[in-house]
Amino acid sequence: MDWTRTLHAKRNARLDTEHLRFRRKRGDAAALHCFVLDCSGSMLAGKRLALAKGLLVALFDRAYRERAEVALVCFGGGQAEVRRQPGASHWWNEHWVAPIGGGGGTPLTLGVRAAGNVLARAARRKPAQERWLWLLTDGRTRDTPERPGDAHRIVIVDFENEAVRLGRCQLLAIAWDAEYGSAGEIAYSYQRGV
Repeated sequence: MDWTRTLHAKRNARLDTEHLRFRRKRGDAAALHCFVLDCSGSMLAGKRLALAKGLLVALFDRAYRERAEVALVCFGGGQAEVRRQPGASHWWNEHWVAPIGGGGGTPLTLGVRAAGNVLARAARRKPAQERWLWLLTDGRTRDTPERPGDAHRIVIVDFENEAVRLGRCQLLAIAWDAEYGSAGEIAYSYQRGV
């Protein structure tokens, strides 16, 4: 609460909710959005990786408007890499995301573990910060990683679009008690600010 600004807004009137003014804690971003992007070979089929990168740019833009921090972990080809440690989202745009390539296997457990490490460090640095984990994948793996303990909210964005669906993203969302949606549903709802 910013009492000086509140009392100034109130002046001689009776205190009302419209007079209340709040102060943000310095140095704390409103939230951290840690994106975990599946860059495996199966994401190359049907241009799923391109769609995921387009959604990433839209979500980065939304994070920028909210003054949130973002981080990016990419996994594929037997490895996981933290491409961006938590920081301001203004450095991100389609020119930075476009060169991210794909191919190889789907080491989901490695990707989630790397993201869990990013979230754990963020929790130590800013304990009051709300931490989101966004998993963008088609679920074409047999891995069933543990839920990262330092994520307050998890959103699993399902890019699986085959005629015969495996449904592994839905199963993971249930196991993790996470929000779930297809890529189209998530893009629509989060671009509208829902």
